[in-house]
Amino acid sequence: MPLIYLASASPRRKELLEQLGLPFTVVIRNVDERVRELLPPGRLVETLSERKARQVAGELDQGLVIGSDTVVVWRDRILGKPGSRREALEMLACLQGDEHSVYSGLAVIDVETGAVHVSHERTRVFFRPAAMAELEAYVDTGEPMDKAGAYAVQGLGAVFVTGIEGCYFNVVGLPLPRLARVLKGFGVDVLGLNSKAGCNDQVVF
Repeated sequence: MPLIYLASASPRRKELLEQLGLPFTVVIRNVDERVRELLPPGRLVETLSERKARQVAGELDQGLVIGSDTVVVWRDRILGKPGSRREALEMLACLQGDEHSVYSGLAVIDVETGAVHVSHERTRVFFRPAAMAELEAYVDTGEPMDKAGAYAVQGLGAVFVTGIEGCYFNVVGLPLPRLARVLKGFGVDVLGLNSKAGCNDQVVF
């Protein structure tokens, strides 16, 4: 099986990839996430996912590199990670009592052959109405501050979610069913693995 590298500093993506039982190494690299042109959300997360994967792939001689990026979209407005408590509250106020979409891009690069797969997954998420006092209490926990859309569906943010249409793992940050299918195309059969080796130590360039 080829060596596998996760080009992400996200602890959530690391945890999700560990669920597949793959031996892999996390490689953290600073990536410029600015995009000059205005792109639809699906194309945006694909572009950033590929950019992350290519930066790491450029440092390697072999192996598969996985890159991913996630955004929350509410009424055509892209919500990234909040930069302040006030911004987190504003995002959550928009989402409450409404639906939004979560887009996660996925890029996989075979360093040796140069083969590349790039795609994205979309999931619809529904929030119940919430009082401002609830939103303030949630923001005060600190959980929203490093999350796209200012919430974690796998954490306390779950108290606001009334339903999900699509892939749950996509909302967390890495669409595992899609990734498993893509890896199989690169010769890695997740269900054919005999052991769960997990993640190796992180590598920072």
